[in-house]
Amino acid sequence: MANILRLASLSVFFFFIIYSPLFSNALSDCNGPCRDLNDCSGQLICIDGKCNDDPDVGTHICRGSSPSPPTGNCQPSGSLQCQGQIYPTYKCSPPVTASTKAKLTNNDFSQGGAGGGPSECDEQYHSNSERIVALSTGWYNGGSRCEKMIRIKASNGKNVTAKVVDECDSMRGCDEEHAYQPPCKNNIVDASDAVWSALELNKDVGIVDVTWSMA
Repeated sequence: MANILRLASLSVFFFFIIYSPLFSNALSDCNGPCRDLNDCSGQLICIDGKCNDDPDVGTHICRGSSPSPPTGNCQPSGSLQCQGQIYPTYKCSPPVTASTKAKLTNNDFSQGGAGGGPSECDEQYHSNSERIVALSTGWYNGGSRCEKMIRIKASNGKNVTAKVVDECDSMRGCDEEHAYQPPCKNNIVDASDAVWSALELNKDVGIVDVTWSMA
């Protein structure tokens, strides 16, 4: 009888050793393994196969330091796989203030350019000599800022006003309409050559920290 009980115990032990991963639905914490956004706990996102802080939300959970001030509770709404990479998608952007922090990128608004389809505000293409921008989905706010002027300030002290003509889509991408580019981050001001020139910035840098506000 003792032998039977011992064999039964060993069987149960090995069953849980072998099959326990199948019953585990735990989300990964900092530096834990992940395949996509849904594998990470809280505000963490999946970066290069590991759960880490979301640089757009500004958390510092994995660094052990104090979190940044709240950014309107703007969290990823999902993820999109594009060209073998997984990108978080956003319906929201950080709150607009008198000096909203953003990443300035360069966009080609002309027909046949790298910007994809026509601008969403007026369904027209534009010359890159115009001072115009596209805003991340949250800031674009369903088109409520279409044709409105914003003021962009660079760290070199230069500033310029530009007109909002398009959305930098934070929800969709990787298709013909979006020139097969991944979704925008939620803090992007995507500007024409003319804006970069007015700010005396080198567009070849790619991304520059700026602030913006309604003009």
